[in-house]
Amino acid sequence: MKFFEFVPVGRKLFFLLTLSILGACTQEESVSTISTEPYANPQWIDLTYAFDSTTLYWPNNPDGFQHRVDAEGVTDLGYYYSSYTILTPEHGGTHLDAPIHFYEKGETVDELPLSKLTGEAVVIDVSALALEDRDYLIDSVAILSWEAEHGKIPVQAMVLFRTGYGKFYPDRESYFGTAKTGAEAIPELHFPGIQPETAAWLAKSRNVKAVGLDTPSLDYGQSKDFAAHQALMGNQIPGFENVANLDLLPAKGIYVIALPMKIKGGSGGPLRIIATIKE
Repeated sequence: MKFFEFVPVGRKLFFLLTLSILGACTQEESVSTISTEPYANPQWIDLTYAFDSTTLYWPNNPDGFQHRVDAEGVTDLGYYYSSYTILTPEHGGTHLDAPIHFYEKGETVDELPLSKLTGEAVVIDVSALALEDRDYLIDSVAILSWEAEHGKIPVQAMVLFRTGYGKFYPDRESYFGTAKTGAEAIPELHFPGIQPETAAWLAKSRNVKAVGLDTPSLDYGQSKDFAAHQALMGNQIPGFENVANLDLLPAKGIYVIALPMKIKGGSGGPLRIIATIKE
């Protein structure tokens, strides 16, 4: 394979990042799903919250993020050495929901093709409505209004919804709608999400590859059946939750790389998601 011969020098940064992705793929998948074509000399925008003691998890999750020191300091031989153990649930902070999270036959994290985790994206800003109503449901009207201004969502694009709630992270009360934790917090959750019918419409009528937003869940806080999750994941569409810095992105002309920790059999996992804007 002569893959290396066709990458222009001006795309060195994108090429190096691509090589790091290819290291986790089969040779066949590397050729078919990764492209260095879209953008030259990209400037990356980090859409990920750091994982630390402030990382937010679902209120009834018994565990949070832990970063344990196993070794830290100067050794007997005079050199510095550090090593840590991390403990974290799959779903929390900036993370990915794999289709199996709500679909028995869905793809697990390690089964997701890289083509679903990389590619063109659009940002639909619904913050004006969402910030006025904590139980706001993103509907097809909001999407059609965006398309009237920016054109139809491209086939197999990622769709990122900006609700404006990212400005509250990591303040639990402002972000979730309640400062409580445990089972008693669930009835008091209030934050925007995607209307289930709209999620199904995105899957069927717009053929999107992934959906994300800057709230704790694809479904709004008062959901009991997580129907938006079911609609997307039943169509093998992964979700990105607690996405950061969507206010730094334009409505379109975006390329996203969203790589989760590759957990075998995982229903989700910590996500490092980054974006670059076409010049």
